[in-house]
Amino acid sequence: MLKAYFDLLKIEAGCDEAGRGCLAGPVVASAVILPKDFKHAFLNDSKQLRASQRSELKLEIETTALAYAIGLVTAQEIDSINILNASFLAMQRAIDTLKMKPQLLLIDGNRYKPHNEIAYKCIIKGDEKFYAIAAASVLAKTYRDQLMHDLAIEFPYYGWDTNVGYPTIKHREGLRKHGISPHHRKTFQLLPRQLALFVK
Repeated sequence: MLKAYFDLLKIEAGCDEAGRGCLAGPVVASAVILPKDFKHAFLNDSKQLRASQRSELKLEIETTALAYAIGLVTAQEIDSINILNASFLAMQRAIDTLKMKPQLLLIDGNRYKPHNEIAYKCIIKGDEKFYAIAAASVLAKTYRDQLMHDLAIEFPYYGWDTNVGYPTIKHREGLRKHGISPHHRKTFQLLPRQLALFVK
């Protein structure tokens, strides 16, 4: 059973990101502030949910949350500052656009870069332990998945409508045949042994 809060007396925002291991597209983070009495029958880590469940949850979270926000960092920014710092920055951008200022951040994972003097707690597998982090996981993934589905219309070679940028066989076959797009992360190993790629 997930917990509704870490500290009953503080305004808490759960934070999580999606797309860290992808070859293309932005890394997307969400910050969510839920009511202290929030409960849900099947809300959990977004990776453990079906797409239909995530879509249902997205609407429920957006309706129920006291505040929520999305932050993203582009592939070009990822190449400039590395994926770890990009994940922190995406969270910070989400936190900065919340309509309520949190007093405590519940961060999924074991590391975070302090920002704006807001206290934080890193929680390994936090999206399986706290509703607010699980909710942030769902919003980040659904937002990013839709973004990659939209990009797949313009760049149909890589299978982003199904793999959303992750390194699948179809994605890498598209890279071999068509080269990289403006949305690929050039500092990532796009193909085994970094076979020569051309920029479209």
